[in-house]
Amino acid sequence: MSITSSNSDIVQKLWNLCDVLRDDGINYSDYVTELVLLLFIKMVHENTEAGLLNKHTLPSGCRWSDLNDKDGLNLLDDYKRILLTLSTGKDSEGNTLHADPLILAIYADAQTRLREPRHLKQLIKSLDSIDWFSAQKDGLGDLYEGLLEKNANETKSGAGQYFTPRALIDSMVRVINPQAGEVIQDPAAGTAGFLIAADSYIKAQTDDLYDLTDKQKEFQKNHAFVGIELVPSTRRLALMNCLLHGMEGDDEGVVHLGNSLGQVGMSLPKADIILANPPFGTSKGGDASITRDDLTYPTSNKQLAFLQHIYRNLKPGGRAAVVLPDNVLFESDRGTDIRRDLMHKCNLHTILRLPTGIFYAAGVKTNVLFFTKGSANDKLQEENCTTNTWVYDLRTNMPNFGKRTPFDQQHLTPFEAVCNVALAERKEGEWSFNAEEVEVESSEVNQGIDPRLAHSRWRVFRRDFIRDTKGDSLDISWLKDANSVDAANLGTPEELAGEAMIELKGALADLEALMKSLGAEVQG
Repeated sequence: MSITSSNSDIVQKLWNLCDVLRDDGINYSDYVTELVLLLFIKMVHENTEAGLLNKHTLPSGCRWSDLNDKDGLNLLDDYKRILLTLSTGKDSEGNTLHADPLILAIYADAQTRLREPRHLKQLIKSLDSIDWFSAQKDGLGDLYEGLLEKNANETKSGAGQYFTPRALIDSMVRVINPQAGEVIQDPAAGTAGFLIAADSYIKAQTDDLYDLTDKQKEFQKNHAFVGIELVPSTRRLALMNCLLHGMEGDDEGVVHLGNSLGQVGMSLPKADIILANPPFGTSKGGDASITRDDLTYPTSNKQLAFLQHIYRNLKPGGRAAVVLPDNVLFESDRGTDIRRDLMHKCNLHTILRLPTGIFYAAGVKTNVLFFTKGSANDKLQEENCTTNTWVYDLRTNMPNFGKRTPFDQQHLTPFEAVCNVALAERKEGEWSFNAEEVEVESSEVNQGIDPRLAHSRWRVFRRDFIRDTKGDSLDISWLKDANSVDAANLGTPEELAGEAMIELKGALADLEALMKSLGAEVQG
């Protein structure tokens, strides 16, 4: 999924409308929610005009044409009425105007914080001025997705919610290789980025589902994708996002409201594929508390609980790709038990060590774990399923990513090239032609590793090495950081203290000179 230049321009225009919202006293964090309540009505209008959306149309009196020719208080009052009708299905007199469960879910408890009719009118006029014909060619769903990505880039906020970079999502989907007919889940769906990327991938493989039978098309549209999202406002964005991408789901939509670490997660059916970036943090009895009583290893660590849910909820032979922070790889006690259980029940075949700085929280170090339920030879096997784990180090000696140095597809291409070699064809004594060579000391070659892999970011570790040498820790690295300081080359404590004293005296002399040049008298 990529945003074209024309859609990128439109995304920027939409984001600029946030200036209007700010003028009406709306908080920065509420920009997108406020904007998309109106934007969705406009997009449904555009899709209906183009004949692309015929099932989930909005009821009479709640459409774009009921807004764009009004002014003043009548406009604002009518907009509030429309939001109330869309959220309840009834008019002000209690008459039922619509019973579409998906529209009811999207507009559940929807209210506008706009107070000035002129600001609402300005938003409507601006949305009407956009070249929707150009946007329609590229897909309104991708346009909407671009707005969500823009919001994540600009706000960098959210209680434990981290936006997953689009390039990483697409790369994970390509490695997992979802197929039509498979059930694909995300137990921490957010705005449904993983599910939409998987749907786009399958559509690209099937000529936009044209190659499928009517029954297969119906399955893809309504049953192939299921997500769970805890936060109602985020779920609203996810439902809109899915619907604009042609993904309808069941009566509750593609993304259901609930807690995967509670009763909702326990009732989820088994999946062929699970793609997820679970929220970071520890359960403290808040709105994301862990209430599952069916997990083998109880824990307050949400990522460890999510990891248990994910590998337990895969069908035999099912595949998963999960973003997890470093602590999941080395945490002791329960962490060790859960990693050991994972490697028993699943073939943990690949770990991708991600660079720092690609998530919107300072210092967060993350990885992607790729695993398959069962062993390579027996999908029903439940013990000793992992025999080799390949690790790709995309963290060491990588640039500092951010706005000036964005993390994109080019950084993931070498990983995909080696990872997409079939598991049965990955050989311990061979390294792929696309693995980036990085010089390391021969003495740093870990035991249990073929020396011919010593200069690669791509390296294999046998299960017995992980168990016996690493104590079932998966925090595995071998490349030397070019910016690291070797303690053996440092001076004695006395020498270091002397150097520090010289630096401090020099800094003090510079400050005294500055004070005198400013005409100030140095005290003491």
